[in-house]
Parts: sequence; C-alpha cells; structure tokens
Amino acid sequence: MSFKGFLKSSLVGCLLLAPVTASSDGIAGSYLSANFANSQNDYKSAARYFSEALDLDPNNLFLLQNALLSVTAKGDVEEAVKIAQKISILGEPNQLSDLILLTDAIKGGDYDASARMLSKDGNTFTALMRGLISGWVELGRGKMAAATAIFDEMKAPPAVQLFGQYHKALTLATVGDFGGADKILQGDERGTLRLNRGSLVAHAQILSQLDRAADAQKLLEDSLQGTTDLQLQQLLDQVKAGETLDYTFVSNASEGAAEVFYTLASALLDDNNPQSSLLYARLAEYLRPNYTPSILLAADILRDQEQYDLATEIYAKVSPDDVMYLDAELGRSETLINAEKPDAAIEVLRNLARTHSNIPRVHMSLGDVLRGEENYADARDAYEKAVELIETPQRNHWFLYYAMAITSERLDDWDRAEADFRTALELNPGQPLVLNYLGYSLVEKNIKLDEAQDMIKSAVEQRPESGYITDSLGWIYYTLGKYEDAVAPMELAVELIPDDPIINDHLGDVYWMVGRQREAEFQWKRALSFEPEDEEATRIRTKLQVGLDKVLENEKALKTAKDDGN
Repeated sequence: MSFKGFLKSSLVGCLLLAPVTASSDGIAGSYLSANFANSQNDYKSAARYFSEALDLDPNNLFLLQNALLSVTAKGDVEEAVKIAQKISILGEPNQLSDLILLTDAIKGGDYDASARMLSKDGNTFTALMRGLISGWVELGRGKMAAATAIFDEMKAPPAVQLFGQYHKALTLATVGDFGGADKILQGDERGTLRLNRGSLVAHAQILSQLDRAADAQKLLEDSLQGTTDLQLQQLLDQVKAGETLDYTFVSNASEGAAEVFYTLASALLDDNNPQSSLLYARLAEYLRPNYTPSILLAADILRDQEQYDLATEIYAKVSPDDVMYLDAELGRSETLINAEKPDAAIEVLRNLARTHSNIPRVHMSLGDVLRGEENYADARDAYEKAVELIETPQRNHWFLYYAMAITSERLDDWDRAEADFRTALELNPGQPLVLNYLGYSLVEKNIKLDEAQDMIKSAVEQRPESGYITDSLGWIYYTLGKYEDAVAPMELAVELIPDDPIINDHLGDVYWMVGRQREAEFQWKRALSFEPEDEEATRIRTKLQVGLDKVLENEKALKTAKDDGN
C-alpha cells in the first residue's frame, strides 16, 4: 500500500459520516437542508439546520452524529463536546465523537482518563492515532519511559515508524533531551527526518539549544533558499545575531497532542482529504488555540472549499504581531478575491504594503490584484516596487517581469513591455507563457514575425494541451498568409477550449480564407454565443453581414486614412 493510501485507510475511519434518513416528517425540512449544506461544505448552515432538527428530536442519534461533523468543522468544538457526550450516553459512539471526548480530556489535563479511553475495549481509534496520542498521554502522566517505548513500538509500515519517531523526538525535546531529539531528526542513511515545515522550526531550536549555531544557521539557510518565510527568516536572524533560540515548538503533552492532529491534518490534505484534514486541524486549534499553523491550515481548507466568509474570519484571528501575520493577510486577500470582493482585497494588500513594505511578495500580490481589475497603471507601480526590493533577480522572479510586461503592453508602452518580456525569458529561458504572450504580441503588431513564429512553436511543443497557445500558432500562420497551415492548429485550439469566443472567431476567419465560408459563419455565430467583448461582438456581426473580405478592406482603408492624417 502506498504512503497516501495508508494514511487514508488509517486516519479517515468513521470521521466522515454518510447521509442518513430522518426519522420524522416534522424534521424532514431541517434535515434535508442540513444534509444539503453539509454536501456543499457549508458548515455554518448545516450546524444551524441540524440544531433546528434536534430541537424537535433531541435524542435522534443520526442527527447528533451528523451535527457533530458540521459543528466541529465550523470550529465550535466546545459545542461538539456536548454533542459527543450525548452520543456517548446513547451508547453508539463513533470515531469522531470518541476523538472529541479524548481531545477534551487532554485539554482538561485529565491524562489518566485519556489513557483509559485509549485502552478501552471496543474503542474506535485507528492504530496510528492511538499510538501517537498514547505517547503524549503517557508523557502527560509523567511516564517518559512509557511514552518513548510506545513510539519505538510503532515500526511498521514505514509510514507508522516515520510518524512515531518524529513524535518521539518532540517528546525528548519537550523534557530537555535535545541531544536525543537531534539524533532522531538528523535521520539516517535514508535522509533527514523532515515530516513538515514544523520539523525545521523544531530542529533549528534544538540545534541552538545544543550550542550548534552554525548547524542551525545552515539548516535555516538551506530551507529558505530565497523564499519568503518570515518565521524561518526571524529564526535565522536571531541565530546570526548570536542569540540562543528558546525551544518553544512543543512545550507540554497537550501541545504534543495538538501537533499530532496538525501533523495528520497536513498529511491528509496532501492526500486530497480536505474535510478530514479540516476536522483534525480544528481539534489541533482546540488544544492549542494560538498555534498559527493550524489556524492557517483550517482557513486555507475552507477557502478551497469556497467557504469564504468562514475562512476570512479564521485568517483574522492571527494577530498583527504574529510572525505569520503576513501569510494570514495574504490568505485573507486571496479569499476576498475568490469571494469577488476585490476592493476589500486591495485594501488588505495596501495595508500590508505599508506594514511590510520591504517584502517583494506583498507588492507582487497587490500588482496581481490590480492587474486583474484592469488598473494597469497602479499595478505596474506595485510591480516596480517589488523589482526595486530584489537585489539580484533569480529564475523564480520571471513571473514578476512577465506580469509587469503585461501591464506595460496594456498601457500601450510596447518598448518597455518587450524589454520586460525579454528579461523574463533571460531569467527563465524557454518559458512557454512568456514565449506565447510575446510571440502573439509581435504577431498582433505585425513585426518580427519569423521570431514570433519560432517562439510560439516552442511554446506549443512545451504545452501542446494549451488551447490558448495552440490558438497563437494558428493565428500566426493566418497573419503570415499560411491559411491552410492555420486550419489544423485552430481546429485543435477550439477542441481544447470549445467555449472561448476569440478562438472560435479566429477559426471562423481561417475557414473563410480557405474558402469554407459556411463553416466560417457557423464559427462566428458560435463565438457570439459565448458573449465576446462589445467591440469584438460588433466586428463579428459585421463579418456575418458583409463577409471577412469587406471587413478587412474597410479596416485597411481606415488605417490608411489615419496614417495620412485624415
């Protein structure tokens, strides 16, 4: 079984419940509404509808179990505890209700009760979950030897051993055995033990505690590699300044259990199990309310599930003095864009541009949103600020120059646009998006057509599945008068993106030029059905009335008159 397959079988279990049948006609409306809301990941609405149904039938086990999922997913774990207690009294617990009661016992510091729940016959915990949580529970009971023994017993399959040894290292660090923790995290001949980004933070703090500043510095520098991670950068700055990093990654058994849930939430998200991942992230947040990584993970999942209001609320939990505030605000701005609230997103990013003015990523994000709103002048200003902050552009900065070139092209500043396009290609030679945009622009301007053709051919070779790039190839053949050569790529472009008005319009033009006029008219009508921009729609209607030849003749006459100053 693959690592991902193992995770799915070992972690999901009964967390996700199947739809059930309401037992009373009186609650059918609320139940159906709740069930539909759950299917849409609308956890707030689902929780409200289930609450209405439970008011009418408070001991309905199926309603309680389904309400438990939506209440936990929306982040009200305290209410989930009450529901789980009721399910337990009714005598038919499931994995989620057991897990919530266990989490609540750990949060309350009742580790003896937690141990009894974990060892109880018939419990619903998976072996992986039981092993990881049991280790931290034993630490909470003051039994360090028992805790490490549990982690060492987790040997097969390899995924179990990986998780077990990672959490053993964290328990050792929690009690001050930094040497033992480092030995585990250093790994073996198979490589270092890197389960997630958090393991980097933990290891850097551990190395600093061992007075191995040089090793901590190398670890952090290798991890950053020119990226923007303010937490890692802050740790690196402290190490370079000669400071000893405090070990704060996991300070006690409750935080250790939270790290178990966060670790598994991250792994399940990688395995494309967002709802299960969300539930684990919520439990991690319940145990460790101010742990920003679990907050951001939950918010990211909800954003991807299109629960924008709930996601925005969670991002806002992160304090401005938190080192990960930048990540939270960037996530919030992206969520607002997804929610079609661009003005609010721009406000968030403009505020960030003031508070984090030295971060290129902030200005790039602002430029992207402004460009999306067709505010090309302000977008270019934002991109320029990002460029000013980059001392030596690297390969990964190609998109910045590409985006800046697009704004200049839209502002009719072609010389500057072409220069930035070519800078993007210098940073990332052969980049197909840049080749296509630059090549297509050259075609539209009817200049450097041989070079444009080579660019677009290269782009098509790299992205043969891209309808837009394939359209560019067909269009350059059309522009060069190679109408027969244009047919095949234009037909393929329409096949790849059948509902694009411009591509259908282009195919109509190509058909007209090869004498397939009836098919050309059909394509133009299809193009109109996909609601092109007003100017394009007017031109297409004119072609349907008088034909492409007459349109081109009129356009040529107008251009000549304009060039003559008439």
